[in-house]
This record gives sequence, structure tokens and C-alpha cells, in this order.
Amino acid sequence: MSSIAVIGASSDRKKYGNICVRAYTDASFDVYPVHPSEPIIEGHTAYRSITDVPVYLDRVSIYLPPAKALEVLDELAEIEVGELWLNPGVDTPEVVDKAHNLGLNVIVGCSIIDLGVSPAQYMMG
Repeated sequence: MSSIAVIGASSDRKKYGNICVRAYTDASFDVYPVHPSEPIIEGHTAYRSITDVPVYLDRVSIYLPPAKALEVLDELAEIEVGELWLNPGVDTPEVVDKAHNLGLNVIVGCSIIDLGVSPAQYMMG
């Protein structure tokens, strides 16, 4: 079983951070939402920080504004993770460059589409 942390997860079912949680749950991943104040997202315990997640993460998918993503990259560099997905909107040159410079395994693209599904199919419910 693979694991993923969704940084910027949300209880708002219209937001990509929520759609990602649902899509990866449907794909049978162990999902670890990361949100500073929400305790549960789509039935999963949410963690205040990526450093609070108690397991090795095969993937991390970020849904944050670039300025916030830059802050999180330092935390990701402190823990060992597999792939770091920088989704559209997060993938500014500054974020991508910093992630590479920290030695993270960066993938620029939509982590939801990588599952072979469209985010649009989750926007209806």
C-alpha cells in the first residue's frame, strides 16, 4: 500500500486539496491530510504539520499558495519522502528551484491526473 500526504487538504469539497484526498482514498492509498486547524478531513485524521505525520510518505502533494509552499519545503527536506508533487499554481520557478536545491524528488504536474482520473469527476460530489 502506498502513502500520500496532502498539504493544503481541505474539508471544502470544491477545493483541489479535498479532491486529492478523495481521489487517493479511492485509489486505495493511505492518505494523510495536512491542515493547521482541521482535525478530520474526509474521514482521515488530519495533521497540523507534515512533520507530524507518523509514517514514511511515498508521495507528498502540495495545494498551497507558492509563498506558503516555500515554507513547507524546508520541513520536507528534514524528513524522508518519496515524490513531491507540485500541482498547478504551486509550481512557480522559485518553488521548483528551491525544491530541487533541497534535493527533493520533484514532479511538476497534477497528482490527481497521475491516478488516471479527472479532478472534474470529483467536483460533482
